[in-house]
Amino acid sequence: MYEGYLRTLLEPLGVYDLTAGTINGAELYALGGSLDAVSEMLDTVERESLTATAEDEGLHRREALFARRSAAVTPEARRAAIAALLQIDGDSLTPADINKTMRGCGIKARAEELGDGKLRVVFPEVAGIPEEFEQIRDMILDILPCHLGVEFYFRYLTWEECHKVGFTWQMVEEAEHTWESFQVAIPPEE
Repeated sequence: MYEGYLRTLLEPLGVYDLTAGTINGAELYALGGSLDAVSEMLDTVERESLTATAEDEGLHRREALFARRSAAVTPEARRAAIAALLQIDGDSLTPADINKTMRGCGIKARAEELGDGKLRVVFPEVAGIPEEFEQIRDMILDILPCHLGVEFYFRYLTWEECHKVGFTWQMVEEAEHTWESFQVAIPPEE
């Protein structure tokens, strides 16, 4: 790329023999290759220096700034988590701000204010305890202000829902449920 640019720049002068196999041609080839390598490195530095475009080292370096790493795996999700964590400040104490930060970190939970300095964290899309709850809990506790009491709420099948759906013990046994699998067999909402 740069070899061609240098050739185009020097040809009109007519002073150099730029054909292949000449000293000048070889020198342009070498300089062009080096400038191409520098250009690639600068492109990488530019990409990795911005959170919005970082793909590898830039994401690793930003994630190292936080006590915990988000559960996000794709570059897009990691960028969103970093952006969400960077927006936390002293004014981010409302449930709406906390929910926005948790969503940005890829945590499918919702904070609800209970009053008296307490929050309830609900996992509306998950029945029972979410997978990797310990990691999620630690991340949520890092996001939430430390002066607030936090209560984690897990969703299980209620007897009222069993009656509403018309579950019988025969249906439960035919589905070969264990107690653990039955308590998270929440029917889909209509």
